[in-house]
Amino acid sequence: MNPAALITRLESFADELPVLVARVSEADARFKPPSGAWSILEIVCHLGDEEVEDFRTRLRMTLEDPKKEWPSIDPEGVAVARRYNAKSLAVEVQRFVNERLASIMWLRSLREPCWENAYVHPKWGAISAGMLMTAWAAHDMLHLRQIAKRRYELACRDGAPFDPGYAGVWGP
Repeated sequence: MNPAALITRLESFADELPVLVARVSEADARFKPPSGAWSILEIVCHLGDEEVEDFRTRLRMTLEDPKKEWPSIDPEGVAVARRYNAKSLAVEVQRFVNERLASIMWLRSLREPCWENAYVHPKWGAISAGMLMTAWAAHDMLHLRQIAKRRYELACRDGAPFDPGYAGVWGP
């Protein structure tokens, strides 16, 4: 594992996310596709909550005391309970950035962490600190892809009735 590279990836996403959504209107940020998938705003809120309540907390706990039970999380339930889609995109992006920068500072302060420390999750089995670190960086990219998909769906919505096939959808 290359922790420095993963930390750099995490840090770069703090710069990239604001750019990805900079010109997304509040109305478009709340757009939910017919599938019912999360809106851009819900994705950003989720990223902020996961930063604090999932990855940073669980990684810290796994490094410090892997036998200590992790706090439970319910991303889908939290999205509804915290009314993600009623929040401000700008405020939530800044909250994510602030929390990510706090995470980066903490990660860079670690001295010789034991990436092999593992919490035994009742459902998923052993999850090492290294797995968490890797998943943290990958999680960003999963949601970057999700945001790109929402923006694609918005372009299709706004271009209707015209087909977006010329964009490359028709290709091999």
